[in-house]
Amino acid sequence: MVEGSMTQGAGQGPVVRTATLRDFRVPPYAQTPVPPSDAPAHPGSPFPDGEFPEGYTPTARDLPVIRRGDTVQVQTVPDPGPVPDGLGPLYVVGDVHGYLDELLAALREQGLIDADGHWAAGNTRLWFLGDFTDRGPDGIGVIDLVMRLSAEAAAAGGYCKALMGNHELLLIGAKRFADTPVNSGAGTATFQAAWLLNGGQKADMDRLQDVHLQWMSRLDAVVQEEGHLLLHSDTTAYLEYGSTIEDVNDTVHEILNRGDADECWDLFRKFTKRFAFRDDAGPQAVRELLGAYGGNRIVHGHSPIPYLLGEVGSEDGDEGSGPSVEGPHVYADGLAIAMDGGVTMAGKLLVVRLPLDN
Repeated sequence: MVEGSMTQGAGQGPVVRTATLRDFRVPPYAQTPVPPSDAPAHPGSPFPDGEFPEGYTPTARDLPVIRRGDTVQVQTVPDPGPVPDGLGPLYVVGDVHGYLDELLAALREQGLIDADGHWAAGNTRLWFLGDFTDRGPDGIGVIDLVMRLSAEAAAAGGYCKALMGNHELLLIGAKRFADTPVNSGAGTATFQAAWLLNGGQKADMDRLQDVHLQWMSRLDAVVQEEGHLLLHSDTTAYLEYGSTIEDVNDTVHEILNRGDADECWDLFRKFTKRFAFRDDAGPQAVRELLGAYGGNRIVHGHSPIPYLLGEVGSEDGDEGSGPSVEGPHVYADGLAIAMDGGVTMAGKLLVVRLPLDN
């Protein structure tokens, strides 16, 4: 998800301007509290005693914030029912954005990992919907965890896989192209400035290695699992990259492999679009994607549930206020499921078993 100085409306791309030092100041209500010194570190944490890494700059948690007292209505989640023969249960994870401790807690709650953070779910299938880094304190730790769980799940007969989010494209671009000017359609921009303006963390860039870049660059953009069309962004822009799932994924990989800064920027820009499935035209937009790529329902991240419901306040929210999100949001005539619970705005990091009912 792209916020801050990249503004956009329904179906519109971001508007980017040059970053200044003032852009990186964080309003008091957006500060993330430092954990107590005796807080236990997560398994494998490179930061002992729960301390944030040097250079961590907490960002506004997806402004606008929720006013105190506001609530967000979510759909109830019934028992998913029996699992198809030969396959383990299917789970999806919404946007993580560097909140590794919250991710570990959510995975443990669902019984997918053990107390030490290792895969404990046998032949279960787990899909992450993208956006692993930026805004939170440990984006690289999130990527390392997902990579490790992928190997552990495969050894246990299941799998843990991930999709390409717009923040993966942003981080790849910031590393590869840095301050190289790109044609943004609204003047000159750079990946580096866009990354910083949208929660890029120095600690993540310092720890980013070739293995992380290679892993992110190979992620698919769209997959289908048991009638669920999984993608990161709630946009129809995927249709511009191919008429089949295979075509879309191949095209995205080819763009990243060519390494043209303007072409990569255009891909990133289109993946930041949102809200295509909301409002009266939403169901038809979903059907357009389902008609092209198959499936009965779209499951996506990217747009936080409070944004989709329009239940947001102003930037002058009270300190500590946040949304009350307890589960995914089913909408667009039951054809779409939103999975971004707004962890960056003090919401909830969602890990949910599919299928869901309306």
